[in-house]
Amino acid sequence: MSTNHDVSAKAAKYLELEDQFGAHNYHPIPVVLEKGEGVYLYDVDGKKYFDFLSGYSAVNQGHCHPAIVKTLQEQAAKLTLTSRAFHNNLLGEYEAYITKYFGYDKVLPMNTGVEGGETAIKLARRWGYNVKGIAENQARIIFAEGNFWGRTLAAISSSTDPSSFKGFGPYMPGFGLVPYNDLAALENELKDANVAAFMVEPIQGEAGVVLPDDGYLKGVRDLCTKYNVLFIADEIQTGLARTGKMLACDHENVRPDILILGKALSGGTLPISAVLADNIVMMQIKPGEHGSTYGGNPLACAVAMKSLEVLKTEKMAENAEAMGQLLRKELEQLNSPLIKLVRGRGLLNAIVIDHKDPEVSWELCLHLRDLGLLAKPTHGDKIRFAPPLIITEAQIKEAVAIIGAALKKLS
Repeated sequence: MSTNHDVSAKAAKYLELEDQFGAHNYHPIPVVLEKGEGVYLYDVDGKKYFDFLSGYSAVNQGHCHPAIVKTLQEQAAKLTLTSRAFHNNLLGEYEAYITKYFGYDKVLPMNTGVEGGETAIKLARRWGYNVKGIAENQARIIFAEGNFWGRTLAAISSSTDPSSFKGFGPYMPGFGLVPYNDLAALENELKDANVAAFMVEPIQGEAGVVLPDDGYLKGVRDLCTKYNVLFIADEIQTGLARTGKMLACDHENVRPDILILGKALSGGTLPISAVLADNIVMMQIKPGEHGSTYGGNPLACAVAMKSLEVLKTEKMAENAEAMGQLLRKELEQLNSPLIKLVRGRGLLNAIVIDHKDPEVSWELCLHLRDLGLLAKPTHGDKIRFAPPLIITEAQIKEAVAIIGAALKKLS
């Protein structure tokens, strides 16, 4: 494997196993991890790193959060799965907890984020037919260019990234695209009476932490209301305190018709996602029309409630807001000619690298790894900096010093 020359012999053994027996559908930073604690990860040689990706924001609460792990262990020893063929004693409790937490009538529990996205689209289509009165098989869902919500066939059918969709057609019909952060273009599409929903990330994560103009989400809400279209908020990466509020939509006090959550809903321990909506939307799906073997399993229910609880009791949204402001300020004060732009909200941040060589971002991440910080480029010239939400001021400053030292190695 080409990356083995810069890792230890012990790590190289694990990389060779993946290379030989695993599908080559990822291109990871060459580091082999075996332990996580709080904001830190440890490799197989015992080296410690700041985690500045947080499992794509699945580990908002920090690695192996003691309260979440304790809940996981206790429930795992009791009951993990019944399937939805039977009731379990935790599902109703969890449903009551999460619907009250976010202020919706109903929740539909799933496992992965992309399943949450698929569920939201099915709900929107059914609502479109039953409530809005769209003719059968004519419902359209509109997405923003640059979106990313997974790699199922439906997800890639809404993608504008060739690495996601090229060579996997034919694609899902009934999808449309508008530029992100363009209310005029959105309104033009919503005038079509066959549009059932607009699905959008409040901040585009995989695209490189792209923030819309102030007022964009409020404008989306107003347009969706005006044209009787469902506003679907994909808060899988931006939600659960990551941006300094419990939801990124909270920054503009807007309430989506369908809310999709995932990732940190489990504190990074197992796949859990949730789709929340009011009765007029959720009750359009009847028994046998949608489901999942693992959706709403008792282990997930117990873990999700604890994961949501610690976000509030440990004031992680407030810490994300304060530490995010500090992180962006410290990054800007590096005054590196390689940093074209620092952007973000809360602890969802990115730098845009200014260099003619497209491999420089990858090289920078290798230098960061060598110096004890883990991050990864996205779309070539962008690097996300999204540590766990429990990070402290001292840790932010130590991490930025590492980033500064890595940048100097490329100067």
